[in-house]
Formats: sequence, C-alpha cells, structure tokens
Amino acid sequence: MSVKAFKLVSAVEQEMLMGDKNHINIECIECCGKNLYIGTNDCFIYHFMLDEKVSTSGKITFAATKQLHKYLGFKKPVSELKAASALTRLLVLCDNTITLVNMMNLEPVPTGARIKGAVTFTLNENPVSGDPFCVEVCIISVKRRTIQMFMVFEDRVQIVKEVVTPEQPCAVAVDGYYLCLALTTQYIILNYNTGISQDLFPYCSDEKRPIVKRIGRQEFLLAGPGGLGMFATVDGISQRAPVHWSENVIGAALCFPYVVALDEDFITVHSMLDQQQKQTLPFKEGHILQDFEGKVIVATNKGVYILVPLPLEKQIQDLLASHRVEEALVLAKGARRNIPKEKFQVMYKRILQQAGFIQFAQLQFLEAKELFRSGQLDVRELISLYPFLLPTSSSFIRSHPPLHEYADLNQLTQGDQEKMIKCKRFLMSYLNEVRSTEVANGYKEDIDTALLKLYAEANHESLLDLLVSENFCLLTDSAAWLEKHKKYFALGLLYHYNGQDAAALQLWVQIVDGDIEDSTRSDLYEYVVDFLTFCSDQDLVWKYSEWVLQKNEEVGVQIFTKRPLEEQEKNNINPDDIISCLNKYPKALIKYLEHLVLERKIEKEKYHTHLAALYLEAILKLKSGTTDNCVETIELLLKLRSLLQKSDLYRIHFILDKIRGTDLHMESAILYGKLEEHEKALHILVHELKDFRAAEEYCIWNSENRDLQYRRRLFHMLLSVYLNPDTSDCALVMAAVDLLNNHAAEFDAALVLQLVPDSWSVQLLSPFLAGAVRQSIHTKRMTQVALGLAQAENLIYKYEKVKHKGTPILLSDKKVCQVCQNPFCEPAFVRYPNGGMVHTHCAANRHLNSNVTPHSSSSSSET
Repeated sequence: MSVKAFKLVSAVEQEMLMGDKNHINIECIECCGKNLYIGTNDCFIYHFMLDEKVSTSGKITFAATKQLHKYLGFKKPVSELKAASALTRLLVLCDNTITLVNMMNLEPVPTGARIKGAVTFTLNENPVSGDPFCVEVCIISVKRRTIQMFMVFEDRVQIVKEVVTPEQPCAVAVDGYYLCLALTTQYIILNYNTGISQDLFPYCSDEKRPIVKRIGRQEFLLAGPGGLGMFATVDGISQRAPVHWSENVIGAALCFPYVVALDEDFITVHSMLDQQQKQTLPFKEGHILQDFEGKVIVATNKGVYILVPLPLEKQIQDLLASHRVEEALVLAKGARRNIPKEKFQVMYKRILQQAGFIQFAQLQFLEAKELFRSGQLDVRELISLYPFLLPTSSSFIRSHPPLHEYADLNQLTQGDQEKMIKCKRFLMSYLNEVRSTEVANGYKEDIDTALLKLYAEANHESLLDLLVSENFCLLTDSAAWLEKHKKYFALGLLYHYNGQDAAALQLWVQIVDGDIEDSTRSDLYEYVVDFLTFCSDQDLVWKYSEWVLQKNEEVGVQIFTKRPLEEQEKNNINPDDIISCLNKYPKALIKYLEHLVLERKIEKEKYHTHLAALYLEAILKLKSGTTDNCVETIELLLKLRSLLQKSDLYRIHFILDKIRGTDLHMESAILYGKLEEHEKALHILVHELKDFRAAEEYCIWNSENRDLQYRRRLFHMLLSVYLNPDTSDCALVMAAVDLLNNHAAEFDAALVLQLVPDSWSVQLLSPFLAGAVRQSIHTKRMTQVALGLAQAENLIYKYEKVKHKGTPILLSDKKVCQVCQNPFCEPAFVRYPNGGMVHTHCAANRHLNSNVTPHSSSSSSET
C-alpha cells in the first residue's frame, strides 16, 4: 500500500553541469555535508555547494552553487569518489588508480600519494586502526582474486593486508575486519584478519548486477535471488526479513526505516519494519543511487536529484488518516531511533490514542482498549464522545489538535442504535476497568459519574454495586440522572453514600408504600429494616420505628433486636424506652423481651416477669379463641415452660396467681417446684395430669446441680405419691414399679423396702433389687479399695519417718547449740539434715535459723 515517504527534488540540472555539451555524462557522485562532488566520463570532477531551502508552505528545494571543476588529465571516466572529511581529502578512482586530492581546491596532494591497480574501492566506516587521522580503504585489485587493505593518511598511503579470495570479487563492503564480498557465483563474509570465511547464498554475476552495501554495524544489504533484498550480519545470519524489489535492481540505499531501490524505470521504497513496498516513483535512465549521512541522492547521466524524506510524523498521520493503523504503529515504533526520547514518547502516545479512536470507530473494541491503555488516554476524551455523560461541572476540553474527527457518538454511529448500544457497553466495561487504576487519578468524579449514568440508562445490575462501594459520583448530576430514569432505590443509595440518610429513607418508604414505582428490590421493606438496624442516627430509628412495626411486627422489631452488639452493650437506646414503644405491638414486644432475656441474658426481674406474663397472656388468649391455633399455642407453652424452668429471676407468686384457675397444670407444677413445694407439684403431675414421665423429669431437672441426698428426697417423694394408701389406682402402682426399676440408683433400698407393700413379689421388683444389690456391692468394694489405698499411704509415711530417724545421736553437756553457743541442759533438741544441733526454742526462731549454716535452710529436723 502506498505511502508518500519521499519527494524527488532536483539538485543539479544538466545546464549547470555541462551546458550544451551533451556528450558529458555523470559517472559517480559523492556528498559530504553541503559539498557535492560529481565525476564525469570526460575525467572531470565538479564541486558544488548544496543549500537546502524551506518555503513557508513547507516545500523543500535545493540550490546548487558551482565552486570549481578539475580535469584529472586522463582520458578515462572518473569511476568513483569518496570523501575523507577528517583528512580534507577526496579519493578519486580513475583509470584503476586512486588519487588523493584536496576537497576544497581539488588539487592532488604534493607527495603524489596514490593507490594503483584498483578496480573498485570502499571505505571502512568501522575502522580497526583507531587512528583518527587516517582512513581505511578496501580495494578490489586488478590482480585476480585479490582484495587489498590500505591505510590512507593526509599525504601518503600504506598497504596493510592482501587477501586472496576463492573467486574473482565483483563488489565489496567492509565493516571492521569483516568483508562482505560478491564473488562470481556467491556472496560470502570474510574476516581478513583471521582468514575465516562464511558462505551466504549463491547468485550469478553474469545475469544480474551484484549489490553489496553496509547498512549498519556488522550488517549488510545484498541483492539476492528472486528479486529479494537480503540482510546479512557478519555472522552469516539474517536478523530481518528480506524486502521484495525488482529483479533488475541497479542500486540500493538506506534511509531508516526504508530501503530505497533503483531499477531502469522506477525508484521503489520498501519498509524494513514490515517488508512492504510503500512508494513507487517513476524515474527513467537512473543509474546511481547512494545515501550520504541520511541524504539519499539519485542521478541520471545528465542530472542529480535528492530524495527528500517526508517527516515521519506526517507519514504516520497520513497512514492514520487512511485508517491503516497497523502500518502507522509499525512506522511509529521504528521511528524511535530517529527522534529524541522525550519527543518520541509524547508523539507515540498520541499516535496510540489516535489509533485507538480509529479502532473504536470500527467497533474493534478489544484493540481500541489496548491502544487507549498503552497510550495513557485521558479517558475523558472518550467520555466526551457520549452526550451528557460528563458532569456539568467538568472543566474538560478536548485535545488540540483533535485525536479524531467525530463530534459525538451520534455522528460516529450515524444514528445506528445497535452500534450505539455496543459503544456504550464498551465504555461501561472500559470505565469499570480503569476507575481503580492510575488512569483515573485526578478525574475520578468524571469517570464514576459517567459510569453511573451509563448503568442507569442501560438498567445495568452493576449500578447498585457501584453505589454501595467506594465511588466518586457527583451528587447533583447523578441524582438528577437517576430520577430521570426512575431509579429511586439507587438514588436512595446515592443519598446514603453522601451522608443523607433521611432523604434515602424517605424515598425507600415511598417505594414500599407504593407512592412511587421502582421494582429494583422486591424485599425493600426488609432492606429498610436492616438499614435502620445498623443506622447510628437514633432520631431516624425512632422516626421510622412505628412505620416498620405497623408493616410487620415480628420483622420490624429487628431494628431493636439486631442492633450492633457494641451499641446494645452501651445501651445507646434505653431498653425501657423500646419496651414502652412496643407496648402497642405484643408480638414485637415478646420478640424484644426474648432478645433481652434469652440472647443478651440480662438478669433483671422485671424483664423476666414481663416476658413470662406475656407468654401467659398470649396462651390464654389463644385458648379462649374460636380458631384452632394449636401449633402456635404449643410453641408458646414450650417457651413458657422453658423460661419458668431455667430462670430464677421472675416473680413466682405473681405468675402463679395468674395461672390459678386455668388448665396450665404443668406450669403450676414448675412454679411450685421453684417454691420448693414439691409435693404439690408432684401431686399435680401425677393426679391431675397423670403424666408419670413428666413427674420423673420434674425430679431430674429440679435436682440438677444439687447433692445426691436432695435428688433422692425428690424421688422418694414421687414414690410416696404413687404409693399413697388413699388411692388404689393400678396405674399408679405400675408407675411406682417402673420408677423403681428405671431409677434404682436414685433410691435408698432400705427405705424403699419399708415403703412397698408386702404383697409385691420379688420378681416384680427384680430389676430394682438387682440394681440395689449391685450398687451396694459396688459401694462396699469401692470403700475397701479406698481403705487399702489409705493403709498403703500410711505405710509409706511410716517408712519415711523411720528413714529420717537414722543412726543414734549422742548428746552430752559438752555439746553446744550452734545458734546460741550454750550447752544443752535437757534432752530435747532439734537436729538439721547437715548434722547441726540446736535448742528447740532456738529452732523456733526462724529468723535465727537462717544464720546457722548455708545448708540449714531445710525445715526437716530430727529429735
């Protein structure tokens, strides 16, 4: 695909060079700075000064001023010219002789230094000598298969090396010690210092003109087979893909990132970056193409022209204007080496951004996103394409010159709604990704506000996620947009995030009451309850407490029961105030008191008594009703019984008075148990309820955490109730038998045998008797074991005492107390483990005891 990379500008026209002498032809050229040298077929050298001129429109022209010309005195054409600016010398090849002439006056050096027998020559642009005042010259000698290396000084030459080649060389380029040679049938790399050669690839010199050109350090460009321009390093490998040029290429030049090739009819420009042919310029009768320090010069027999490169930035912009994004990016990357680093970074970022908008306009969103990221796009450039998304307070102004040609999304999509939707989805995704990165720094408000508007417009589920997480949505713009799209629940979240909880609750209550429509949450009532539960503004909690309780007592009470534990422990809201508020809502009141008593375990009599009374009232109300609420009644009964059994804080007599006259016998029994009136309790359970199992459980739970005697007393009471001589119920007899047989360990067998009627058979009580005997034997054996252990322990103590008595101790009136140093007047004494003896009254003084000896601190003694 074509790119206008170069413009062909005339430098030296025929009239300036030769006037009307048509027989004069240009044979070679050399350019060094502004100095242009031309060698002709009539053995003349012409020296011109080139001045580059740039018009106000940016057009470049060259004005050539002839300085002088010099005839060399041969009748042969000037074959080659090479300038050695460090020596102010021009090397001229004519008639197989290289002559040194002065660059300014074109006079040969006075010493007459020259190199004879040269077919062609080249300079080593990567010299190995290190001498700044000489140049290294490589020639193809007239001798067969011979290459010679010379060092050329200001006024003399010196041969350095002569190398024999496998075949006759046709062309040569040199880099350091490496020669790249076009032989008769192939190209090779030859190290003239070591003599090691490396074959590259074959070609036929009879069919085509070889090209060997050094293009960089240790790299060459060669005319290969099949119309390929091949790149080769001194190691014999290619690090670049070849370029495709004409089969009949005459010359080649390098102007990075382009390779310029010349054939009989055209100049072609090829990219080294993507190997594509970028430009074709018609050019007839051209036979010279060379580059000099980045300046590409081409010549016919009669005139000299310069290929002026267009600025790379303009080339890139032309490519972008043609929507050739990949080529533009490749060229931009390749331009890095020709542009200062800081300038390149600024330019390259802008190019990436432009390329991103081109891909965006073509709906290539993945590619666009990557380009925007790499180019560090100010995301507001993208947001500004979408009408009304930027906040009204935003001060953003689009880049100038603009990054794209579109006024807004409507122009870009040409009103296509499907494309518009796709573009909005892309922006949603892109903004969501960049909002938490460095890209958003400095304008997070613009990004989040735009994202909120997109979510609201598209009814996107992420709208709520945005509002409940950290965000920078601007309240004024966002609120108006949400209201416009009837997103009232989301608007409430926005108010809440901005600290306006009262406004948020007002909206949500209106939605629940049906004053405004918003179906975002079907459980909005529960959400409001949860919100109030964790709301720290007590005024708001009280304000809406009546509303939530009227809607649903059991759910609404959660605003008090599920408040944060720390807040409840501090009693920020007084429980008594809450109870006063809940008096109109009995179910809610029960729930709240359960929370205080059972969950928070507050040990206050009034709460326990109140809860028990409420249970009782609710049960009696249900029992008196006409409807069947059996499940609810049973549930309340179980709760009441559990409270009565486990709590010791309620007023027993108060509750008992309320129960009297009702059929709540089990509850009465529990209350009598709390009053230690167990006989009344057991009488109710056995004779009124006839619930023998409940009677047994009564004995068990009432004796929890009590001693064995108390437990046995309860079971004996129950047995006495069963065996009351005033009743002759067979069921009671069987209950008594079962009680004894199932709880044998809970009874004193001797007392039981005194209570049971004589008419009972042994077989009837066999489980009880077996258990009683087993328990008696077990008790006896355990007592014997304990006795044996005690006797063994006593024996150990006796042994220790005997051991401590040790050998006899002799005491005489000559022995003195080691504490008071007085003799012993009576046989009583104290002996320490170290053998020291003291008076008993001295040993009693523990303060003195410590001074007897360092080893006498033990309290053991022998007397």
